[in-house]
Amino acid sequence: MTAELVRGQNHPLSRSRVEIRVSAHTPVLALASAGDDAGRLPGPEAVAHPGARARALAGLEVPGEVSDRHRFTVDLDAVGPAVHRVGLVLVLPPGGPARFGVVPAPYVAVAEPEGAEIAGYTLAGLDSETAVVALELYRRQGAWKVRAVGQGYAAGLGALLTDAGLPGPTAVALAAQVMAAAEPEPAVPAPTEAAPAAPTAPAPAAVGEAVTPEAVTPASAEVTPTVPQGVRVSREVPPAPPAGQPPDPYVEVPGSASGDAPPTISYAHPRRRPTSAEPPEPGPQRAQAPGPGEPPRPVAGDAAGWSMEERLYNQVWGMFEDLARTVSAYRSAVEFADARMDRELGEALADPRQRLGGSGDAARERRDELVGRARAVLDRDLAQLVAETEVVEPALPAPYARWDSPVWHDGRAAALPEESPLALRLGDLHLPERPGLRIPMLMRLPLERGIWIDNGRTGSEAAMAMDTDRLRLAAMDMAVAHAVRLLAVHPGGRYAVHVIDAAGAGAASLAPLVRSGVLAEPPAAGPGGVTRTLAALTRRVDLVQMALRAGAPEDLPPDVDTAGQLLIVHDFPHGFDDRAVTQLRYLADEGPAVGVHLLMVADRDEASAYGPLLDPLWRSLMRLSPVPDNHLADPWVGHHWTFEPDLPPRGSQVLDRALDRIAAARRGSRP
Repeated sequence: MTAELVRGQNHPLSRSRVEIRVSAHTPVLALASAGDDAGRLPGPEAVAHPGARARALAGLEVPGEVSDRHRFTVDLDAVGPAVHRVGLVLVLPPGGPARFGVVPAPYVAVAEPEGAEIAGYTLAGLDSETAVVALELYRRQGAWKVRAVGQGYAAGLGALLTDAGLPGPTAVALAAQVMAAAEPEPAVPAPTEAAPAAPTAPAPAAVGEAVTPEAVTPASAEVTPTVPQGVRVSREVPPAPPAGQPPDPYVEVPGSASGDAPPTISYAHPRRRPTSAEPPEPGPQRAQAPGPGEPPRPVAGDAAGWSMEERLYNQVWGMFEDLARTVSAYRSAVEFADARMDRELGEALADPRQRLGGSGDAARERRDELVGRARAVLDRDLAQLVAETEVVEPALPAPYARWDSPVWHDGRAAALPEESPLALRLGDLHLPERPGLRIPMLMRLPLERGIWIDNGRTGSEAAMAMDTDRLRLAAMDMAVAHAVRLLAVHPGGRYAVHVIDAAGAGAASLAPLVRSGVLAEPPAAGPGGVTRTLAALTRRVDLVQMALRAGAPEDLPPDVDTAGQLLIVHDFPHGFDDRAVTQLRYLADEGPAVGVHLLMVADRDEASAYGPLLDPLWRSLMRLSPVPDNHLADPWVGHHWTFEPDLPPRGSQVLDRALDRIAAARRGSRP
């Protein structure tokens, strides 16, 4: 029985040798791409297309002609170990229809060689696209699956290749080569005395040479792939982040307590460049292959990376991506089933002959059957993710682990690390389809965005049901827990924490930090303390910026602390005047680039007196809640994720023990 896929849905492949079939109702080019675990192409050689001298990649070979029907075999056992995704790309050739929206929806299928179809997908909803990633075969936990993609690009093949990771000029040149090879050869008349033979057309330019055909979108043009209706996804090509800085995938839901709608943020699987020429650590030990019919057995660290920490980091994001995809596919299937049932019921009611014929019951049964099949696929994927979580969670290092993890209790975090971590765990994320399946929310380090812990009661049902004093205490406890984790996972002396508590209302929560002596200075109190602390950090930002611009960071004054700085501001705006607010905004904007980061604990309603002055500050910070709240969304498919903070268990001494280790390590590191 063929599995009819909807956009985003996946289906397991029980065999390694499969056949891809394309029925497009109009002549198209069929290309194949071989990408890494994030879908990025290492170079133009990773694209098999008719214009290449050798169209074959290891394990697959694409058709060489333009046709409305294609059929070719893929041997997944033969693809290289670095290939994790094999994509099928369909492109409209020159001289054909101007866009996919004017022809019937193409149909693609993965089948047994010369046998029955395994899974099929109709690319419905296309409009102005001229190139589309139809589906992909991807490797997950040692097993292969097929996923319906349907991602189209109105700007053409060049935009698609740029989005896949090829540099702009290379992508444009490769697109030109492919399209030139697809153009029909003009008829050349026989040479005569009156009509000399036409000169031979020049061969297509090799990839990397300058190519400027008018039909190809220039590399400088804005790349804006079209998006299926109902799916919010950002596919902009952002500038390459600094080494070790994967993109931030979280945005706040428009209309949440954060104020204005957030800017679009590119969602991409995080990558990290090696910081040295040393070879990467050996990969994780593979579990024994599953038996026939069994799902692949999860392995901790089963992702790309130069270290076990990075592999676990990428694996967590792979789990986040898989959960988003499978839930999106399920919701799309339910919407489709409901829409079809409504249409069939409307048709039955409009025809008096069918009103009493049981057609309504048949429509409801078909709807329930479709939803049941979609739910079965969802449950299968969720069960696999739960199994993976059970393996990955115990293996996470201290920066990624929950406070109740053994890593914080069995001595593995007893000594401060030698290198700064890649990311920090802020809490957990889950979706209503499986609330018990929690994915760690990891935020990259150093913190490029400040954090605003909201201790107000508006904008959250859970907060409104909570006592005000308890809510404020929970928010400050959450800030202290994040500060302790930052100190514990950074090398000794490479991180300093400052606190502004103008009214002294956070003394109870701050007591462990004060008692252990790990703060850079006592908490600042009153307007005078606010002024002194902000002036000192502003001076540090100014001096470091000037030193970096001058290319002489070693010439900083000896009293400038070059360690990372975290400023916790509690009970804002108490003790702040207009000048102090301006300095705070300056630290939020300019501080992260030179190692000064902001963590605010505040109620926006209480700070509303400052009006528009604070709007840029709120938009620059990531809002978190000390109670479960669904104010976060991924900009990829737009799911509203419920965030739950990671706090030490009630009555636990884990923070005190961590602070004792931090203080002891710092005393031992002093000369």
